[in-house]
Parts: sequence; C-alpha cells; structure tokens
Amino acid sequence: MLTQTKTVAVVDDDRSMLAGVERLLNAYGYATKVFASAEAFLDPGARTDADCLLVDIDLGGMSGIELRRRLAACGRAVPTIFMTALDDDATRASALQAGCIAYLLKPFLGRSLIDAVETAVAHNNSTS
Repeated sequence: MLTQTKTVAVVDDDRSMLAGVERLLNAYGYATKVFASAEAFLDPGARTDADCLLVDIDLGGMSGIELRRRLAACGRAVPTIFMTALDDDATRASALQAGCIAYLLKPFLGRSLIDAVETAVAHNNSTS
C-alpha cells in the first residue's frame, strides 16, 4: 500500500472499464479521477494534477494518443499508460512515439495495471 496518496486520471469511454479500473486503483490506495472522454479531461473545469494518466487509445472523439500529444504540447508531461483492445503495429508505434510509460492490451491483468501505475508514479517522482 502507498504511504502518500497519488492520483491516477483514467480516461475511457467504456463505463464498466472506468468503474473496474477505479475500484482496482482505489483498492491499492490510489485516488482516481475518471473521465468518459479526452475532451472531458481537457475541460478547464475538470483539470486535475494527476501523478499518472491511464488512457484508452480508441475513444469516441479525440484519441488517447492525440490527448497525450496535446498535453505534451502545452507542457503537461504526465506519465501516461495507454490501453487498447485494438492493437496493431501502427497503433503501438504511435503510442510509443507519443511517449507512453506502458502499453496495455485489454483485457489485462490487474497486476499488470498496478505494476504500470507504480512505474509511472515512480517516473513522475523522479522528474518532479
């Protein structure tokens, strides 16, 4: 368990995925902020200073990769974990080029997610 609460922002247009990931992260001591779209995450009223961003690549509107690029362009270098059910070489290459800490294929094991989040949070602490 964590001694200091870290916040993970989760962006996914699948409500059941959001709920499941939120429960898992909360069980491991992480605070969560969930968003149903990249646009909702970017909304000025919903801004959060997350220690890690977990984002689905294939969202209804703006993709998770485009969200990561926009954040980087405005200086918000949040360690990012991409997740997707639609894996191919081009998507994987775009995700890596956009700067992800981890790339998870849905469905993934809970331990895989927690390991990726721990890596992202440690990376964020080392660059702070």
